[in-house]
Amino acid sequence: MFSWLLDLLFPPKCVLCKSLLSREETDICHRCRQNTPEMEKPKFRLSFVAGWTALWYYKDDVRSSMLRFKFGKKRHYALSYGRALAMHLQQKGFDQYDVLTYIPVSPLRKFHRSYDQVELIAGAVANELDVNLISTLRKIRNTPPQSGFKDVSQRRANVLGAYRIKDSDPIRGKRILLLDDVITTGATASECARVLLVAGAKEVYCAAMAAAHQDKNK
Repeated sequence: MFSWLLDLLFPPKCVLCKSLLSREETDICHRCRQNTPEMEKPKFRLSFVAGWTALWYYKDDVRSSMLRFKFGKKRHYALSYGRALAMHLQQKGFDQYDVLTYIPVSPLRKFHRSYDQVELIAGAVANELDVNLISTLRKIRNTPPQSGFKDVSQRRANVLGAYRIKDSDPIRGKRILLLDDVITTGATASECARVLLVAGAKEVYCAAMAAAHQDKNK
């Protein structure tokens, strides 16, 4: 009865296009599942990263959805994102890792936003895959948003030295799967991978919900 009442008051909607979902649909409507292309093989490499993948391209309804999630307090989207990304990781063979972790936001940004969007996605992925999520990194500088820099070198400089390892013991000699929300040039993911490798990680792989559609060497 309670579930029925919730659906009546707050009918489930597609996290991408916001259309009402039918009883046969979960998280994403059939139209979006059919018309939202999954990302193909990455066309550019990430420094210090052994391999990476993303579920979608960061454009159109995907971009609008993730902006609502990040800035519009739609934190419940994380469950839908996590289920979709977990399935993608299994399909793409990104399941050979020892530690699942994520790229954190700064404490100040988390305070203002009231949540860390990547941490929420990572938690949902971990729950779906039935693995432990380990917080390995902390952001020690509240850097300006990467979206404010168009040049790759500026993005690299912006995040250089912005992350530190919490504890190297859980990652030493381990294969790491590092989660992010959006990869544009990969400057942030590359810097975090570098920090993890310096701390003793064996290899670092990366996965994100979405990535920019570009053919640019990182």
